[in-house]
Amino acid sequence: MSAPKMELTLATLLVGAGRITTKDQLIQELWGSGPPRRASAAVHVYLSQLRKFLAAAGDTDGAAITTKPSGYLLRLDGAQYDVAEFQTAMRSGRAWQHAGEYEAALDDFERALSLVRGPVLDGGAEGPVLASFTAWVEEERLECLELSIEARTALGRHREVTGLLNTLIAQYPLRESFYRQLMLVLYRADRQAEALQVYRSAQQVLRSELGLEPCRSLRRLHQAILTSDQLLDLPLAS
Repeated sequence: MSAPKMELTLATLLVGAGRITTKDQLIQELWGSGPPRRASAAVHVYLSQLRKFLAAAGDTDGAAITTKPSGYLLRLDGAQYDVAEFQTAMRSGRAWQHAGEYEAALDDFERALSLVRGPVLDGGAEGPVLASFTAWVEEERLECLELSIEARTALGRHREVTGLLNTLIAQYPLRESFYRQLMLVLYRADRQAEALQVYRSAQQVLRSELGLEPCRSLRRLHQAILTSDQLLDLPLAS
């Protein structure tokens, strides 16, 4: 029995929890465009093994995975699911941030980030369902990082985020939002020349890698820093 195949089967069902996952979707996730002749039979075996595993974990009535005419349905029924908890924390954090309650927002964003403990399936997701989910998780994680940095910046914690932003820019050199955040943090720390240098670095990277100029928001921030626009002054935290 292939443990990686069982993990992929369970992961595919989890991504579609509460919705029907078809047999064809499972086959494509497990074998891509070259499934074996007995792929359908193998899927049945993996599902049988998963049901036994879930039964040993407490699903005594076998209701977690049910067979439907068009495929299979995984029900969570209140079970803890990191994705759902992450989304709840993000929603709450955004609401606090919108209300100007930056400490509460930061707590929620940090809680969300703590739920992302590493790559999805250690990079083993190649099918369309899991590959799409993996990309979504990474984008949500980066957005959560941006929001947590915004909260810290609003609280005046410039020193906390400067090093983090430099690291993130090195890891994601084409993500303009990190340049924007670093420029703002440096400006508010009375390091205007360094903030302008960050813009020049962003401009150079984007030109050489993509043949593009910085986005409009980055250009506007650059101009605001050049003119010491009072709108860039630190807002009062609640």
